[in-house]
Amino acid sequence: METIRRATAADAARLTELVRGSGAYHGAYAPMVADYVVTPEYVTAHEVFLVPDAGDRPLGFYALLLDAAELDLMFVADAAQGLGVGRRLAAHMKERARAAGLTRVKVTSHPPSEGFYRSVGAVRVGWSPTIPPAITWERPELVFDLGGQEDLGGGHGTPGAAALTRP
Repeated sequence: METIRRATAADAARLTELVRGSGAYHGAYAPMVADYVVTPEYVTAHEVFLVPDAGDRPLGFYALLLDAAELDLMFVADAAQGLGVGRRLAAHMKERARAAGLTRVKVTSHPPSEGFYRSVGAVRVGWSPTIPPAITWERPELVFDLGGQEDLGGGHGTPGAAALTRP
């Protein structure tokens, strides 16, 4: 399978296309990503990694914000769903977070994606309120409890974890 590589500023337009083209954001969810742009500055400022296909187009990517200890973005192309790309990206993100000294990583999930995050070890700790007009639904807030030990995605997080910062 393809390798995971650091995204560059040159990847920003393709990452934006992946976000805006996501089938998970059709219908009522469409306003959330309709005008979304992944900028070159964002890519260079954060831990953004992608899985490229043979033509170097992103099959999926994530963005980890180290200062906020937050998984800000994770998208997998519709055609790559079910191929393990998301699981590989989640495992890579957790490795990067641990290497940076994080013990927990927060993610505010798209509601249909909550099951995926839980399957790779995140635990729901609450709900994020609506942010009209683009986000008119509550979103699950989850935490990956990295705990300094190997996380095999078995959902062994700590419910109610409050501290989402470096130890």
